[in-house]
Order: sequence, then structure tokens, then C-alpha cells
Amino acid sequence: MNFYDALETRSQDERLAAQLVGVNAQIARVTGAPGAYLQDVAPLQDLAGLAELPVLRKADLVAAQAITPPFGAVPVGDVEHVFQSPGPIYEPGSHAHDWWRLGRFLHAAGVGPTDVVHNCFGYHLTPAGMIFENGARAVGARVLPAGTGQTELQVTAARDVGATSYAGTPDYLKVILDKADAMGVTLGFTKATVGGGALFPSLRQEYATRGISCLQCYATADLGNVAYESQAMEGMIVDEQVIIEIVTPGTGRPVAPGEVGEVVVTTLNPDYPLIRFATGDLSAVLPGVSPCGRTNMRIAGWMGRADQTTKIKGMFVRPEQVAALVDKHAEIERARVIASRDGEMDAMTVQIEARGGDAQSYARSVVEVLKLKGSIEVLEPGSLPRDGKVIEDQRVYD
Repeated sequence: MNFYDALETRSQDERLAAQLVGVNAQIARVTGAPGAYLQDVAPLQDLAGLAELPVLRKADLVAAQAITPPFGAVPVGDVEHVFQSPGPIYEPGSHAHDWWRLGRFLHAAGVGPTDVVHNCFGYHLTPAGMIFENGARAVGARVLPAGTGQTELQVTAARDVGATSYAGTPDYLKVILDKADAMGVTLGFTKATVGGGALFPSLRQEYATRGISCLQCYATADLGNVAYESQAMEGMIVDEQVIIEIVTPGTGRPVAPGEVGEVVVTTLNPDYPLIRFATGDLSAVLPGVSPCGRTNMRIAGWMGRADQTTKIKGMFVRPEQVAALVDKHAEIERARVIASRDGEMDAMTVQIEARGGDAQSYARSVVEVLKLKGSIEVLEPGSLPRDGKVIEDQRVYD
């Protein structure tokens, strides 16, 4: 097996030791910067100490960047680009070797020096195009910076330059292939590396029938590559330069192993130190390691959004409020808010896992914390599904 580097096959002890050193270096960078989002944090004794640090959310960065543009007092290293994502939120970028770490993913997908990458990610304002180009350069591939649109020209260019690998969203490749069929053009794509959208099994199979191996990654503008598929296609392998925690939505508390929760990421990139950055995505840790031989932790991939904020009776109920309700009573282990309809009216049920306790007391706390009245159901611990949901909307809108 040809790995990208020796980091991919480290023992868990080696990896954890290196991660602890990396995290403490990031803490030193952040806490040493005036106005940064962390202050006066001592070095961690072990990685479990991460859970004691606050979660950094995109909304926090947007607010901080409005005060201290462009990066909100985050200490930024040697970068050449500033990108803008919806929010607006600004992210740095660099030409440095594999700065976003997409090279690791492209290598796992079999992309290398003999390939021409037809890069259909955008290059304007948002960083996706540059992220994949940076990764392609890291593995020695040439790049056709195609972007989106002008599909006939895309087909012509892919044919003329001998493109062998597609990079872009999962569904746009089909647009290009269908246009090529309509034009009577045969393209040379044998590999596809995709992100930014759901890769449905039926679409992956359609590409496979055309002789195209399609793998996906999980990357963000802020963090770069977070996790990626290998040829084994059994979960997504966590990148070697990030640390992933899965936490209960609305909190920074890690869930039990295997449970669904929000993905919180600490990046070890010294140029842009983000510690416990909340992605807003749901996933879960998979047991064991990949059959491909890479030894890092695996996650199940994208399993929904953690921001389950729901309007009930004209009031927003947020995951953070559900977490505050749980914290209000020591005997409560977890809670779930269910929005439903009673005739033509909204109804709210709060299901509470607790060992004992008083339903009336819980009802008062619900009013105090959620600002709404609702039915209370006290359940035995372990009764609620472990699917990452703390707010469930059962209302039908059609």
C-alpha cells in the first residue's frame, strides 16, 4: 500500500502524543494574541482537557471579524489570500505545500503526477477551487481551473487537455458527462474527487458504470480537509492534522463512543489556529480502523445539521436552551424537545431522561429556560434515540 506519508500509519499512542504537543502549541499561539478568542489557558495535560475549553462557533467569528477585520484577532501566519464565505466570514489561504491538506485525500483517491485534474470548484471569493488546486499541486498533478458553467466549453477543454480526474460537487460531474454524451464526445475521466454536497450511492454507482472511481472528502473553508474516503470506502478517515470531537448539539460535551453528535474540530495548522471549532454538522465515530491500513479515527460522514433551531408557537427553541435545561437538574441525563401539531395549533412535548425527579419541577424549568409551556414526559435513562437530535420537528408542512 502506497501511503501519502508515515503519519497515516502511526500507532495511536504516537498520534495522541503528537496531537497533544500540537494542541498546546496552538493554545500558546492563540492565548498570546491580544483580543484572541482564548485567553489565559494553561497547557493541557492530556487531550481530554480539550472538552473543558469553550466551543468556537462561526457566529462567534463573524462577530469578532466585524470588530477586528478580517480574521477577528485570530493570530494568522504567512498567507497570500483572503477569501469570503457566506456570513460574511473571512478565511486566509496560502500557496504553501498542501496548506489545506487536500493532497492526502487526492493521493488516497489515486490522483498523481500522470493526472490532469478538471477542477470545477469556484475560484472567486470562496476558497474551494484553490483548496483543490493546492492539493493537486501537492500530488504533482496538472490542473485545468474550470469552475462551473459553459458546459460545452468544459467538455471541449476536458477532451482537448486530456483531463483524467474530476474535482467538484458530486452532481456537476453528471452534468458534464451528459453534455459530453449529447455532443458525441468521449472524456477520459477515470477518477472523481468530490465534496460540498451529498454523494448518493446511486450517483456513485452511475459513475462506476462509466469507469469512474468517485470518492468524497469532508472539508471546510475554515479548516481545510477534515476527513476523507479511501479506496476501502468504509467511513471517512480523519485527517492527520486535525482533532475531531463529537459533542451533544448546543454543548461542548463529548457524546458516548458511537453516538451521533456535532463535529467539533481543532486544527493543528499553525497559520490559522482554530481550537474546538464547531462545524454545525452531525456525524459519529466508527469503531476500529480502515481496511486500507490507515490507522486514524474514522467518522461516518455527514449525518445532518446540528443547528436544529425550531420555531414553536412563534418562539425559537435552540439546542443551547435544551442543554441549559439538562444542566438545571443534576438527575437529568438528556432531553429532547418535540414540536408537533394539536389541531391547528403548535404543541411542544419535552421528553426527559432522568432517574427520578419531579415532572412539575421540570415543567417549571421548561417555562423558565425555553419560555414556552409544554407536556413533560419523564423517561428511563437510555430511552431516547442516540441520533444527535435534541429538537425534533414532527410537523408536516405540505
